[in-house]
Amino acid sequence: MGLGLPTLDKAVLRGPNTVARAAASRMHDPEKRWLLRQARAVRTSYAREVLDRSDQPNADEIWMLRRSKPVRESYIREVLGADQPEPRPRRSSA
Repeated sequence: MGLGLPTLDKAVLRGPNTVARAAASRMHDPEKRWLLRQARAVRTSYAREVLDRSDQPNADEIWMLRRSKPVRESYIREVLGADQPEPRPRRSSA
C-alpha cells in the first residue's frame, strides 16, 4: 500500500475537518488528498498509529487493514481508481 505520508503535518491531520479539507484541495498526491478528506477520527488514528510509530515496519499497511470496510473501499475507489463491484464469494461445487 505505502501511504508514505510522513511529510503531512500532524497538526493538520489532527485538526478540524475544514482545515484538513482545505489542505486536501491543494494536494496533488491522491493518497494524501484521500487521507485529508477522511473524518477526523480516521486522520488522528493515522497520525497516532503510523506517524507516531515510525519505527514499526509496515505500520501504514497494518493501519489500513484495521480500518472499517467503508474506509478501505473509499481508498480503493479514490486512490487506486478501482470503481468496480466487489467480487462475490465463490460457491463450492460440492
